[in-house]
Amino acid sequence: MLNQRLQQKLLQKLSPQQILLMKLLQIPSIALEQRIKQEIEENPALEETNDLEELTGPDMEFDEPPGADEDDHDKEEDIEVKNSDDEFDFEDYIADDDDIPAYKLSANNYSPDDERREIPFVAGNSFQELLFSQLGMRDLDEKQQKIAAYIIGNIDDSGYVNRDINAMIDDLVFAMNIHASRDELLKLLFIIQELDPPGVGARNLQECLLLQLKRKEDPGKSTELAIEILERHFNEFTKKHYEKIIKKAKITEHELKDAIEEILKLNPKPGNSHSDSARTNHYILPDFFIFNDNGGLDFQLNSKNAPELRLNRTYMDMLETYASSKNKSKHRDTISFVKQKIDSARWFIDAIRQRQNTLQITMQAIMDYQSEYFLTGDETKLRPMILKDIAEIVNLDISTISRVANSKYVQTPFGTFLLKSFFSESMQTDSGEEVSTREIKKILSDCIEAEEKGKPLTDEQLTKILKEKGYNIARRTVAKYREQLNIPVARLRKEL
Repeated sequence: MLNQRLQQKLLQKLSPQQILLMKLLQIPSIALEQRIKQEIEENPALEETNDLEELTGPDMEFDEPPGADEDDHDKEEDIEVKNSDDEFDFEDYIADDDDIPAYKLSANNYSPDDERREIPFVAGNSFQELLFSQLGMRDLDEKQQKIAAYIIGNIDDSGYVNRDINAMIDDLVFAMNIHASRDELLKLLFIIQELDPPGVGARNLQECLLLQLKRKEDPGKSTELAIEILERHFNEFTKKHYEKIIKKAKITEHELKDAIEEILKLNPKPGNSHSDSARTNHYILPDFFIFNDNGGLDFQLNSKNAPELRLNRTYMDMLETYASSKNKSKHRDTISFVKQKIDSARWFIDAIRQRQNTLQITMQAIMDYQSEYFLTGDETKLRPMILKDIAEIVNLDISTISRVANSKYVQTPFGTFLLKSFFSESMQTDSGEEVSTREIKKILSDCIEAEEKGKPLTDEQLTKILKEKGYNIARRTVAKYREQLNIPVARLRKEL
């Protein structure tokens, strides 16, 4: 049965302005610039302040130079009218200039001290295009060319074939109506594996390393032993069970060391050796800059975080004109549209200002809280700090501090770091002092760097060392911190 009833509920909902502020708060400065451009394109009532307009003013008029009189104005008007009447002849622009020597059309008036700013253009072949160009030198018929091209299309940027042979057979039938056997595909795959760079077209790491070793012109004894290790003892090699390899291969430790050195010279990702492969430089644009001013800390907000925005004067005048007109009802839709755009622009400007203010007070609180670290750069000086600590100082919600910390970078005299990296849990030492978990990770990292590579420290041994230093933590906690530092287990850190 359907029943109707009257009910009252007390709900808490975010206003559109609050939602806008939260979205703007969590994006970094480089994304904020794009967001502002998007808003200016979508809202004509919003515009960015021009620096020249700030200096001169939009309504400032320039005085006429002394000596100017009405006759001069009349002469200028005559010249303008005369010039406007003289239309250019299009034939002048298609004159036969091909006979003019090139040296007469070029100028070389640059001084050695002149700064020349030109946009660099980079042209080159992609990794796949490099393989295609080599494939054209092979004696292949049309069907083989199509199959080989399809195989190259399945090679990733690292140089590996990332598709199973049987799956490629089905793809060729359904997508290209080409019927090919497994032997045909393998034959063409082996041809591709002969191309440069060595190791390309491999289906796994073992095959990639073997292809590179077998391409060596003068293989020595260590190379032949390296091939044997990869073919027969690859599993033991990846797990660094060197004692088992020495026993099974009946070789000495010195011979094994030479063979491993040969393997370590190989490139596990041959595709990245090409200059135009997917090797990209990622640049970080910091949102804050911290300076050490004679023993005192000071910070500066990135200028991109505080752009000068204003309302479009044309739209403001338009609204005033329509609002003061006698026929308001006739322009009701226009007034509503203009008012909506102006209100939206005001909300956006206010949200940008609130964002700037929130970033400033949050960064100030973090800088004061971790002042010892920002002055010295010593990670052991980092105090335990959680989101709640900063939220209580600045009187904001924890979620707001989280949005600020998760995506913002700060440039310090000791490097550029993600803001959230300064937040860490606390741990109590034997003496009762609270220390940051990042301090423990730093000590753990230093212990591993100083260990004997032939006998790396196990997690149990690392636990004992930390306990001797006064950090009473469990072995599983040490393992967790080691994994967070991307440090492998002791067995995989072993070296001969």
